[in-house]
Amino acid sequence: MTGRHTVEHSRHTVEGTDPGLFVEVHEPAADAGLRPVLLIHGFSSSSKLNWVDSGWVATLQDAGRRVITVDLPGHGRSHSPEDLDSYTPSRIRADLLQIVTDVGARPLRDGDPTTGLDIIGYSLGSRLAWEFGATQPDLVHRIVLGGPSSADPLATFDLAAAQRHLADGTPISDESTAGLLKMAQMLPSNNLFALLSLIEAIKGEPFDPAEAAPHMPLLLVAGEKDERAATMPELASIAGKHGGMVESLVIPGRTHTNVVTSRAFKEAALEFLGV
Repeated sequence: MTGRHTVEHSRHTVEGTDPGLFVEVHEPAADAGLRPVLLIHGFSSSSKLNWVDSGWVATLQDAGRRVITVDLPGHGRSHSPEDLDSYTPSRIRADLLQIVTDVGARPLRDGDPTTGLDIIGYSLGSRLAWEFGATQPDLVHRIVLGGPSSADPLATFDLAAAQRHLADGTPISDESTAGLLKMAQMLPSNNLFALLSLIEAIKGEPFDPAEAAPHMPLLLVAGEKDERAATMPELASIAGKHGGMVESLVIPGRTHTNVVTSRAFKEAALEFLGV
């Protein structure tokens, strides 16, 4: 059901935000008495692919955590709006804030571990989590960033070349653009128009981690074979200058694509968030 707040088998849409976003609340069998965890997936993925199929939701539930998952616009079971504004990072962050508020997340209060919100973001989700934490310091308790980067790879995406390729098969010379488009085309459920709209919207709001940095504790995680791992010290330095406590973990043998499935990643995140 869309367009109004409803709960049915732990699935609902949210009043006051984009009614076409697909949200799920995953309840633990035994509640640990800690704040909920919001999971934000990556570009051309979905909550199911990033978080359910890789075991994250089950792992967090087994640890007694209440989990909130959201499919970003144009991804998974969310709709694909025609207006560009729906894809801007600032609009997405506003929608996420409304979602977690409606689910029951409350501002942090000293001595009450049920208040606040923990966030785990992956790839594009890490960029959104970084900015969400920076703008919501009274709500966010701790953040885990998987596959983070100090520069958004979508910002250099050659949108015109991708559109020409889709229209008439013109080869794409930029390797990064070609790779991202190929990734987007691999999932039949992906709406390519929506994903290109997301890229265009992101280009309009470039990521500048130093402009607004989170103050709360951060855990940065990347695979050893992920080239983005090279920028983690820069992110750690930026957060540290803003007063944040930062921990970093590089997982041997893992790439940007498969680090999300790592047991070591899950264990480190559980330990980091379980305070």
